[in-house]
Amino acid sequence: MSLRQFLSSRIFLRQLVIAVILFAVLLFGIMKGLKIYTHHGESFSVPNFTGMKIGDVKQLASQKKFRIEVNDSVYVHDEAPGAVVDQVPEPGFKVKENRLIYLTINSISPEQVFVPKLTDISFRQAQVLIENCGLEIGQISYEPSEYNDLVLRVQIDSTDIETGQKLAKGTSIDLIIGRTQGNTTTPLPNLIGLPVLKAQSAITNAMLNPGVLIFDDSVINSEDSLNARVWRQRPDPKVSASVNLGTSIDLWLTVDSLKYNFITDDNLK
Repeated sequence: MSLRQFLSSRIFLRQLVIAVILFAVLLFGIMKGLKIYTHHGESFSVPNFTGMKIGDVKQLASQKKFRIEVNDSVYVHDEAPGAVVDQVPEPGFKVKENRLIYLTINSISPEQVFVPKLTDISFRQAQVLIENCGLEIGQISYEPSEYNDLVLRVQIDSTDIETGQKLAKGTSIDLIIGRTQGNTTTPLPNLIGLPVLKAQSAITNAMLNPGVLIFDDSVINSEDSLNARVWRQRPDPKVSASVNLGTSIDLWLTVDSLKYNFITDDNLK
């Protein structure tokens, strides 16, 4: 039997059909198996682990068939020690089973930093050094001195602190600044419309002190308090163009844009 006759014979055609069917069945089985193995088309929402202790996180992750890994830690003073403060992917994100979730937890104790040399330098230099090392400026007060704007002492609760002393990151330190006679006032900044953090920074930059923060009824939660803007201040810059150095500035805050926009527009008239 020639090759042409064999290729056109019933035996070859039957075997070819059987081979095609077997290949199709095998291919279907492989594809079906891959879908089952990879959970094709299946996705699950990532739980919200924020605020949970690591033991509770492990239990919930096991129930939901996710894996977790702590890859960073920070210190947030108003969060519980050891609690989750951030996660990747974010809560609600759709992922497949057995996905690795990366967590950032709150440190048990705050990071410690060394106090840089802040005395016998200008206030502006001290301000930069304080911000760079993670500390904050608290109250600013003044004493007579032959050197203007020179930092004389650094204190916490009226107690002097020394260069190289360890403090928790974020600690507020008070500065005593030298002031020559005849130079005791500074222009009062107009803070109307500014976000609260920028307003407080402007107060410090003017060598004044942040006073009381008064939130109106529109401020409901912590997010609102961070987004609030100044709609009133005391002393009022329309009444007093300048104030004594170290004066405390009280701020009234709102998230109601009609309040501060109306006042800002009125000031421009």
